[in-house]
Amino acid sequence: MENLMTKNIGEIVAENYRTAQVFKNHKIDFCCKGNRSIVEVAENSKLDPNLLLQEIETVQHQTNDDNIDFKTWPLDLLADYIEKKHHRYVEAQIPILNQYLAKLCRVHGDRHPELFEITEHFNKCAGELAMHMKKEELIVFPAVHKMIQSKQYGNVLAEQHFGTIQNPIHMMMQEHENEGDRFRLIDGLSNNYNPPADACNTYRVAFSLLQEFEEDLHRHIHLENNILFPKAIALEKELSA
Repeated sequence: MENLMTKNIGEIVAENYRTAQVFKNHKIDFCCKGNRSIVEVAENSKLDPNLLLQEIETVQHQTNDDNIDFKTWPLDLLADYIEKKHHRYVEAQIPILNQYLAKLCRVHGDRHPELFEITEHFNKCAGELAMHMKKEELIVFPAVHKMIQSKQYGNVLAEQHFGTIQNPIHMMMQEHENEGDRFRLIDGLSNNYNPPADACNTYRVAFSLLQEFEEDLHRHIHLENNILFPKAIALEKELSA
């Protein structure tokens, strides 16, 4: 905590872009006025500097799920995890990224017209993902829960309106591929998320958030394509035997 007190807020964001959202939530300008200290911005915003530091440290110490063995999880638990972890992440990050990208286009678009293409691709991705996740939550995940209950209680698996679960799963996997293709375009347009030499802090944060969004999407799709979906198909065959 003392280490943070010696740095200005621009340096803090530069070292860990996730902290940008803490300042944004409190309407603290970390970009144009990033040379201020935690104490100064807390005083100007009538905030307790210790509480502000705690928020920053909480964000800095967030961990990922790389070491979790999801293959051992029950399918219904995995479906719930995907919805609460990854679907909610997407829902929360889309409006944040929309704000950043709109600002970048407004401020830097004349010098970097590729920002308009990046924003267009991301907006399409946001709309498609919203519909995609809703279909999973209304069709695929409830079907998984029903199969688990059928196996647990020895009940006959009721026929679903979509036929075999392979039908919606095939559609979901095709949509996953579409979004993967779209983010490959964003990756290329952003020079692998490397901001240009004249980029401000807001520019750098936006690209870092875009990269994090893509990385989360990869984990999200991996859990479904490589674990949840194959096991759901296998379970349906087991119950239908």
